Amino acid sequence: MTRILVLYGTTHGHTARIAQSVADTLRRHGGSVDVVEAGTEHPRPEDYAAVVVAASVKAGKYPRPVRQWVRAHAEALNGRPTAFISVCLAVLQQEPAVQQAVAAIMTRFLTAAGWRPAVTTTVAGALLYTRYNLLTRWVMQRIARKAGGDTDTSRDYEYTDWADLRAFAEAFAEGVQPGSGASPAHGTRVA
Repeated sequence: MTRILVLYGTTHGHTARIAQSVADTLRRHGGSVDVVEAGTEHPRPEDYAAVVVAASVKAGKYPRPVRQWVRAHAEALNGRPTAFISVCLAVLQQEPAVQQAVAAIMTRFLTAAGWRPAVTTTVAGALLYTRYNLLTRWVMQRIARKAGGDTDTSRDYEYTDWADLRAFAEAFAEGVQPGSGASPAHGTRVA
């Protein structure tokens, strides 16, 4: 059984759900999976056959614990199959400038950390108005209004394409299973 780490960083909890969904898919494909929130434990990539990192974007950056962990373990990560999942609401905007900005956030992070994941993807997260404080709710509502998104702050909105996320995790799982003869393809896949 392949041992896989799913490490995540979240701001309001939605990326934790994304990490758990990925872990569930990897388990269905025979993996033994540990799900760890960055900063709460200090897992070693060397103890795993493969690693998936999921992190949400806030103000153009990923959570500090994820950035620190990846930077500290980049060499070990580069020596095994890895995947990075960037969780970002801006992916919903189809304007080329916004898409380039989303890609640039990921590229800056990976370059600064020295990590070269085999595969990457960007998935839409959620607007969790009911969990935000007053200021965050107001800021997120303004951003959503400008982008043509949902602005009723009395409820939450989930934009993650769960089927596409499962397909991404299945492809990764198939590439890391012993005897599969495959390995995760290098490159970027935008979900």
